[in-house]
Order: sequence, then C-alpha cells, then structure tokens
Amino acid sequence: MNIAVTYENGQIFQHFGHCQQFKVYEVEGTQILSSKVIDANGSGHGALAGFLQQHGVNVLICGGIGGGARTALAQAGIQLYPGASGSADENVAALLAGALRYDPNTVCSHHHHEEGHTCGDHGCGEHHHDCSHHEH
Repeated sequence: MNIAVTYENGQIFQHFGHCQQFKVYEVEGTQILSSKVIDANGSGHGALAGFLQQHGVNVLICGGIGGGARTALAQAGIQLYPGASGSADENVAALLAGALRYDPNTVCSHHHHEEGHTCGDHGCGEHHHDCSHHEH
C-alpha cells in the first residue's frame, strides 16, 4: 500500500490544490518500507488525483481540501484523511497504529461559487482542532 501526504518542510501542507510536493510512503502491514518526496510540478486540483494514482497511491493524508478534489480522489479510488496537521512522518505512523487524528468534514473552499466563504473564515487548519473524537 502507498500512503501520500501533502508535504512541505516535514509538515502536512494545508492546501491540497496548491501542494507542490507529496511524500509517499510504501507500507506493508504496519511497517513503513520506504518513503520518497515527489514533486507535483503544480498539477492543480483536478490533475493531482491522477498524478497520485500514477504513483500507485492508495491513501492520502492532507489538511484542507476542496469538494472537487475530494470527488477526483474518490473516482481515483484513493482513500482520504483530511484535516490532519503536524509532522508528515508522525501522521503516517499514527494512521498505521489506528490513531490518526483527522476531521473527515474538513473542507477548504476558496472558490468563487461559494460567496462569502473564504479560507480566512475558518483558518483551513491554521488553528489546530483537536479531532481526537474522530479517531477510527
């Protein structure tokens, strides 16, 4: 299984559609076999799902993500864990241990069709919620 994380300087990057790099972890059971950072080359929201699919990604851990990107990931068969923050490595380890803190309802919408709703209104992950009640 391959787990991807939106990545910037060791941390989970908070805006999926603007993500420049992903860290991809090759996992077997609960063990991380290897990891590598891949460059998205500014693929943009829709193309990023295909980009991840090409890299054999099964699971994505990210911060804020828009509805269109969610749909594209679902169509690509990629399981999504949004609303995560902090160290990329620690979040992957937490997912493997069944203790990942994330918020399945996290949406980062800064698109024109949703008037009056901007990232600034809810911080898109800048103020870290304790989502421990969402553990699976």
